[in-house]
Amino acid sequence: MLWPFGTTWRPVRQKRRSTVDLRWLSARSWTRRWYPQGIDLGLWHGRRTLAVSWFRQQLDGHHLASRIAFVDLERSRHLDVLLAVEEDGELQPAQIHAGGLAWFDDRLFVAATGRGIWEFDLGGIRRVRGSEARRLAGARGRGLRATALVAVRRRVHPIDIRCSYLGRVFDDDGTPLRRVLIGEYTRDEKGRIAEFTVPASDDEDFHEETRFTPGIRQMQGAVRWGGRHFVSQSDRMRPGVLWTGARDALVRDRVPLPVGCEDLALDLDAKMLWSLGEHPWKRVVRGIPFSSLGVEG
Repeated sequence: MLWPFGTTWRPVRQKRRSTVDLRWLSARSWTRRWYPQGIDLGLWHGRRTLAVSWFRQQLDGHHLASRIAFVDLERSRHLDVLLAVEEDGELQPAQIHAGGLAWFDDRLFVAATGRGIWEFDLGGIRRVRGSEARRLAGARGRGLRATALVAVRRRVHPIDIRCSYLGRVFDDDGTPLRRVLIGEYTRDEKGRIAEFTVPASDDEDFHEETRFTPGIRQMQGAVRWGGRHFVSQSDRMRPGVLWTGARDALVRDRVPLPVGCEDLALDLDAKMLWSLGEHPWKRVVRGIPFSSLGVEG
């Protein structure tokens, strides 16, 4: 299948048992150059689609580039879009951790750890070629990348917490709100989560509504549905932990998250909670049915 610009979709393996597991059928399953981080859902050309953010780094940890893999949930294929910044009329790679995503129509908000929230324009995706495509992907020298699709940053939104991850907020009846949860990854229990209203125009800023400290180490993602919060906690090479409930009374759920778990996304249409694992050879994008979590959709 071809996207309108002529870029091919690539297959993803999908298994359905007690969960829906998507796995990458390429070197991205084990590479140490690219790491998956954030996740959210939206409509891509009218089709229900998962967005998964990746960052590219050198082995010393220096960030080189970032991208979004858009996964067609029905056809189990994905398409990559590089993230870029325009400086003096020239595109540069977005060298951010991309720890979380919030997708609002053509506006994609990305957590740029320690550097606020970056907003990218999905309505103005460009096609680049040759050396420019390789450079925006963080690649050096010659390579096989002939063309690439690129989403360009529209704006940086300063936030006064670390912005490690980013998640959507829904009302009790499932109505998506123009709000997000932004949180901090810390190795101790001092990490904070704050809820913000998303600006409706370029004349507005993110407006903080509330914040709290759950007392959970190594938080990786958070979303809210009505009065229920969902928070992910990583545990190195062990399965991740999911915490659910009211923000002041979060309880550890019996259902494990993927090893090296990261961000969270709510899929109220499919009655599912999505997460993903970042570690090489253990990478999976996992949908957990609400019924397994004791949640009524």
